[in-house]
Amino acid sequence: MSHRSPEELAAGLDEVARSPVGVGTLELIVRRPAVEQREVVDTAELDLEIGLVGDNWSTRHPGGKADLDRQLTLINARAVALVAVDPDRWPLAGDQLYVDLHLGGVELPAGTRLAIGDTAVIEVTAPPHTGCAKFSARFGVDALRFVNSPAGRALNLRGINARVVTPGTIRRGDKVAVPDASLPVADALT
Repeated sequence: MSHRSPEELAAGLDEVARSPVGVGTLELIVRRPAVEQREVVDTAELDLEIGLVGDNWSTRHPGGKADLDRQLTLINARAVALVAVDPDRWPLAGDQLYVDLHLGGVELPAGTRLAIGDTAVIEVTAPPHTGCAKFSARFGVDALRFVNSPAGRALNLRGINARVVTPGTIRRGDKVAVPDASLPVADALT
């Protein structure tokens, strides 16, 4: 598989930056049932303790000390489309939720809550989500440099961490939005 050049990545940055702010769409849900395994699903459950039901997040940490601040990872769908080249390679990024939503730190600082679908709510957490050797191997060293560049970090192109605050069912195509805190989730999204 060929990887994007630095010039191709830079040329795609404007499209990623045009992602919707505040209200977007859940484009893809990926569970990781075991290390290096991916399962794309149309519907999933978010749980307070185990995160994405069927994902190995809660079981892959030594001594069972899973970090709630890293329970879920979200990546911008436009960013992963840019680095992955082929849509079939999106799940290789290793994230669970792929959203068409601006994930920049200014737009979604730690503590921001996001409603997904009719009932689920997650909260953006502070730990940074950065590219690693696996990301580099899958998408190229230039992609790793791109997501970890100053512009990439400002837009959180490698994604963000989150935790579940209200469990619920999520579906591909669901609205993902910063809800109006004064309304029930379903009403805040209409």
